[in-house]
Amino acid sequence: MDWVDQVQYGWPGGTDDTIMKAIRHFLYARSRPDRANIQDEWIVRAIQHPLREERQAEGRARRWARIPEMDHRALRAILLEDGETVHNAFFDREFKE
Repeated sequence: MDWVDQVQYGWPGGTDDTIMKAIRHFLYARSRPDRANIQDEWIVRAIQHPLREERQAEGRARRWARIPEMDHRALRAILLEDGETVHNAFFDREFKE
């Protein structure tokens, strides 16, 4: 996959195994007020320990996790076909277990 369209980054307190890959669109989208409070640790939690996973028609993966720090709201992380690059992440009001 071409790294020109991806950014790899970590965060303070993260370890080498918690580095996330993300496309630039995701980094731009998370500056929106409704997504600015989503922490990287929560996205990693959804990726590594999902409550549910679904595959979209084009091959992207949707993974959900409940976030106790946000009153158990459901966070949806959408990953590219490689299963590790974040395309999007947001709180999903319509998630049902």
